[in-house]
Amino acid sequence: MCVWGSPVAGSPTAAATRMPNQRDIALTGATGYVGGRLLERLQELEQPVRCLTRSPGRVSGRAAPGTVVVAADVLDTEALAGALEGADVAYYLVHSMGSPGSFADIDRRAASSFATAAARAGVRRIVYLGGLGHEGRLSDHLVSRHEVGAILRRGPVETIEFRASVIIGSGSLSFEMVRALVDRLPVMITPRWVRTAAQPIAIDDVLDYLTAALDLPAAGSRVYEIGGADVVTYGDLMHEYAAQRGLRRRMISVPVLTPRLSGLWLSLVTPLYARVGRKLIDGVQNETIVRDDAALHDFPIRPRGVRDAVARAIACEDRTFAPTRWSDAAAGAADAPGDARASLVDSRSAWVPAPPDRAFAPIRRIGGATGWYALNGLWHARGLIDQLAGGVGLRRGRRDPEHLAAGDTLDFWRVERYEPDRLLRLQAEMRLPGRAWLEFETTPERGGTRIRQTARFYPSGVAGRLYWYGLLPIHLAIFRRMLRSIADRT
Repeated sequence: MCVWGSPVAGSPTAAATRMPNQRDIALTGATGYVGGRLLERLQELEQPVRCLTRSPGRVSGRAAPGTVVVAADVLDTEALAGALEGADVAYYLVHSMGSPGSFADIDRRAASSFATAAARAGVRRIVYLGGLGHEGRLSDHLVSRHEVGAILRRGPVETIEFRASVIIGSGSLSFEMVRALVDRLPVMITPRWVRTAAQPIAIDDVLDYLTAALDLPAAGSRVYEIGGADVVTYGDLMHEYAAQRGLRRRMISVPVLTPRLSGLWLSLVTPLYARVGRKLIDGVQNETIVRDDAALHDFPIRPRGVRDAVARAIACEDRTFAPTRWSDAAAGAADAPGDARASLVDSRSAWVPAPPDRAFAPIRRIGGATGWYALNGLWHARGLIDQLAGGVGLRRGRRDPEHLAAGDTLDFWRVERYEPDRLLRLQAEMRLPGRAWLEFETTPERGGTRIRQTARFYPSGVAGRLYWYGLLPIHLAIFRRMLRSIADRT
């Protein structure tokens, strides 16, 4: 049972001391792209926020004083109702597009559970962000987004649903796709979907709408279509990005390229999961243009145009990292299985004549442009194999060359736990016949520091054990040289 009175970060007494114009806000999806940005915005506005997440460790490091992090699963209605108890407004920013299997079925059950729990908890308003699209052949993704909104609106809790067009911002899925394609391909073979019309909206404007929904007068459930000031195509977006970057790019149109082939192509040249790439391409074949301008009448927000949105996204990317990225939302539990006897382990250590902060410095810089300190060619080969198998590969890099936080993506790993100058634990997100972790820990010892490096693998059946033992000589060479190289850099 998830009890909101037992937070991971913040204080449950914050709600009792809030200002009169503040609401008690429950936020789901804080580990995702929009939800992570919204958390920052609400904290800047000094609103008391309660983050509901399956992975508290990935949020607690970003929680400000007054923000409470609660362990909760949207599919567990009873626990969810307890976690929502006392909330005035609940943001529903959950989706399962990156999950294996039927994401639509998962989203359907999650929305129904959330609507029921919110009603039991006495929530006054639900705010939901969905996708823009109209009649005709909608993609499975957009059909699911609309279905989720309908499920929430059918419940007794007033629901404000925003249907957004393409979101442009540093780290957003659409912007990173455009950026990666234009940066890497001087000549592009462009299928028909590149000519599909859209009304892109800047992430800052999306956040303005989401926060303005807090003060919207009660008038029953409503749907608002939101988009930017310009109607353009994906091709126009690519040309705009290229122009602002000073790049000359040529696009050659072809009459047809199936969503499956387009998705696979994207997975090879952009940091997209193959399955997410296919679903995204299936979706961008639908026009996403605002037809109902009610949002412009009911909100004092005037969204910016494409040129400004792209410029702001580039400016944020040029700071070397985005506060959140689309890939921050990962499916699956963060914790390792409890039976340590089932794991296969390579653990080794080295003593260095340096304090822990100096010993940890090369560890916190690992991955991305820095590389992995040993046999980087093999790491890149593994990344390519992973991409060909539909995995993430190495193209995600890292958000910042010096700093890490729990939940960050790091090539084909994710930071599960991070304690500055002491501990870095990475969970593998490459395609594997099992689950894997890589951990670095520093401990003061004899006037210096002991660095311990541990690789742990939980194999899935016979295939998992064959994988581990088949690659054991390569793993031993990599792990041995990696630790030695880290020690030499202290």
